[in-house]
Parts: sequence; C-alpha cells; structure tokens
Amino acid sequence: MTRALTEKRLVLATHNAGKAREVAALLAEHAIEVITAGSLGLPVPEETENTFVGNATIKALAAARASNTVSLADDSGFSVAALDGAPGVYTADWAEQPDGTRDYAAAMAKVERLARHSPDRKAWFSCALVLAWPDGHVESFLGESHGVWVWPARGEKGFGYDPMFVPDGETQSFAEMDPARKHAISHRAAAFRLLSEACLPRR
Repeated sequence: MTRALTEKRLVLATHNAGKAREVAALLAEHAIEVITAGSLGLPVPEETENTFVGNATIKALAAARASNTVSLADDSGFSVAALDGAPGVYTADWAEQPDGTRDYAAAMAKVERLARHSPDRKAWFSCALVLAWPDGHVESFLGESHGVWVWPARGEKGFGYDPMFVPDGETQSFAEMDPARKHAISHRAAAFRLLSEACLPRR
C-alpha cells in the first residue's frame, strides 16, 4: 500500500547543487522544507546497483537512516540509442576525472565521439525518485524525457548533459530553456508528478 508523506520536511539525499535546486522548486508548492544531505554532512553511499531505481533506493535509505528523517533521493542519467543506452546509470562516471572532479564537457564530447557515425540521434533522460522512511519503507517512481542529442552542445542554463539534449517537440536544448520551462517537461518533473500524485499532500 502506498504510504503518504505526512511530514513537513525531508532530507534530499544529494550533494549536487543543480539537482537540489530543481527538486526544491518542485517541492515548493507542497510547503515541504528541504534539507540536503550535503548540508548535514552525510556521507555519500556507494551506488552498487545497475538501475536508476536501485541506486536511488540506496541513497534514500542511507539518508533516512542517518538523519532519522524521511528522505528523497534522485538517480538520473542520460542515455543514447546509438550507444545501446549508455552512459545510462554510469552518466556521472563518464564525467569523472583523475582528480575526483567531474567534467561534463568532456563527458559530452565522449558521447559525441562514440555516437557521431550513427544516423540514430535518439536520446533520453531518465529519473528515478525514491522516498524512504527511517523504518525502511520505500516508494519509487520513474520518469523519462525523450528527444535527440545535438552537437555542438548549446546553452549555459542547465547542468550535466543538458546542453546536448533537445526534447521532442522543442527547438531549444535543456540548457537553453528558461528553468521553469525545463522543470515543466523534464524527466525529473515526470517522476515528480507520479510521486506527488501518490505520496504528497494536496494543498
């Protein structure tokens, strides 16, 4: 049975500022206070699953148990049809640098280099959102946004692989769009709609 979120605050299990901004914007209308795992100094758990839902569950449960507070985790990634769905769950790994930082410009260039000779430009973003309670109960939701990858990358407003993705029916990349427009049609918004309908209080 689906469990509703009755608390007025939750921990967002992320250290990623871009994700934190997007999720906080989505939660604003529900009057739920958002505290990030990063601000609490919580460690980042190892993501050992091979699905977005699996990795989001690891992060959500770790944050919920460490903070004794209901926690929300996001695991998302960029997939390219010509690369058999890669980078997929390894989206962030493709950006990893030897010094531990992430270079998404280099990651996007890798996608282009590997996929440039294929006529298939289809690509999609996936987002799993998992709510976890300290007692171990979880609710999970998966959303996707389909479109095409483009090169050169375009725009400065997004993060990650946003500059190389144009969603179906649009002419701008995620990184060229006004943030409010992106929030309305993104993979994260699709997952959040499912979560909201199932678990969040109506105002």
